[in-house]
Amino acid sequence: MTKIDLQREAAKAMEKAYSPYSHFKVGAAILTEAGNIYAGCNVENISYGLTICAERNAIVQAVAAEGPGMKLKEVVVTNHNEAGASDACSPCGACRQFMIEFSDKDTKVTYPGENGDIVTTANNLLPDSFRF
Repeated sequence: MTKIDLQREAAKAMEKAYSPYSHFKVGAAILTEAGNIYAGCNVENISYGLTICAERNAIVQAVAAEGPGMKLKEVVVTNHNEAGASDACSPCGACRQFMIEFSDKDTKVTYPGENGDIVTTANNLLPDSFRF
């Protein structure tokens, strides 16, 4: 699987996003260490705290399919702000912590930045993550 495959799957998922309140569609595609791709989109709720982000949606699907030992190899996020503001947006703090739960130090994360895609690692996104 290539980054292009993951971007395509993230974009397909983004088109299915349910975002009637923010008008900010997000799609994510993940590649697991087992070689499988899972995609997810954001699903908003009028009670914002019940909203699920695309990244967490994709990871939950991977765990449901592969079990609790699932490990992330790569995460690609794409988004579109239908309100016309910038599409640049990094994963939120909750998604960063969620990614860390299933990542190692080399898990690659790609997301839209102001001047093109930003490629980093889950550890760089959340260097002092919560761990037992």
